[in-house]
Amino acid sequence: MPFEFERQKIKDVILVKPKVFGDNRGFFLESYKKSEFYKNGIEVEFNQDNHSKSTKGVLRGLHYQEAPFGQAKLVRCPRGRIYDVAVDIRPDSETFGKYVKVELSEENKYMLFIPEGFAHGFVVLSDEAELLYKASGEYAPQADRGIIWNDPDINIDWEIDFEPILSDKDNKQPGLKDVSKKLGRITENV
Repeated sequence: MPFEFERQKIKDVILVKPKVFGDNRGFFLESYKKSEFYKNGIEVEFNQDNHSKSTKGVLRGLHYQEAPFGQAKLVRCPRGRIYDVAVDIRPDSETFGKYVKVELSEENKYMLFIPEGFAHGFVVLSDEAELLYKASGEYAPQADRGIIWNDPDINIDWEIDFEPILSDKDNKQPGLKDVSKKLGRITENV
């Protein structure tokens, strides 16, 4: 099998570990194989590929698209090193407001599958990092939303000892409590 699929503490988020074939010439890996992904519960049709580059200290997120424009994502970091974060914002989920954080890097070559209904963000730990990710839905600017990266109700441990570099948009995002009603969260408990 060319992949290991490792369910995270939020079971719908899956760390994908590709089998890497390396020798003195370099390496080869399969970064996606529909039949293997489907067989392991990732039955998503990806419709858009994205590529981003950021410098050390940049924090992007927490981003999501409002229904019906939600996006599942398969994220990898072929250059550099990041902490990648997925926050459960599915209104009826038992793990609403909880997060998964994993290190993705050019060394480990891991990928993170994030289903629809999650906000996504990352922080760059290396001098530079590039991310490639597949998305199930196309970008819909009218549905583009976010949650502030340092929301105390989510309390993400970014494990950084520096002030992150943020876009103006990311620096002004609302908190989870502010968006939970818009998401259709039934209870006030975050």
